[in-house]
Amino acid sequence: MTIAVDFDGTIVTHEYPNIGKPIPFAIETLKKLQQEDHHQIILWSVREGHLLQEAVDYCASRGLEFYAANTNYPEEAPENRPNRKVTADLYIDDRNLGGLPDWGIIYEMIHTGRYSQPAPMSNMLTDKPAHTKKKKSLLFRLFGV
Repeated sequence: MTIAVDFDGTIVTHEYPNIGKPIPFAIETLKKLQQEDHHQIILWSVREGHLLQEAVDYCASRGLEFYAANTNYPEEAPENRPNRKVTADLYIDDRNLGGLPDWGIIYEMIHTGRYSQPAPMSNMLTDKPAHTKKKKSLLFRLFGV
């Protein structure tokens, strides 16, 4: 499956044009989806030029290599596409309706094939922190940290 993932607000906190702080388990989850489940990950960001390259380099320095960045495949020239949207089976973006679920939930939804079902709304409609004991133990189980 091809997964398009946003950078600012999804992999790191929003501090555009600077690179924000890492969002816990974002890179680890994407690497796990690539390595264990063999998904192609495309970086799909508002960033262009050197700002895009900074995002790609940031992720690469942490072991996450993208199949492509702002394109459908590595050899595609961005200027040859009629619009900026890439073709993907799934998009992960903090601007989703309801916001960005916890990365443990994202992994579980994709890994189990239940990504077409909405994430638990109790997570998204409260002011409670995203990391509850149940989710934390899931992340511990997935990544052993």
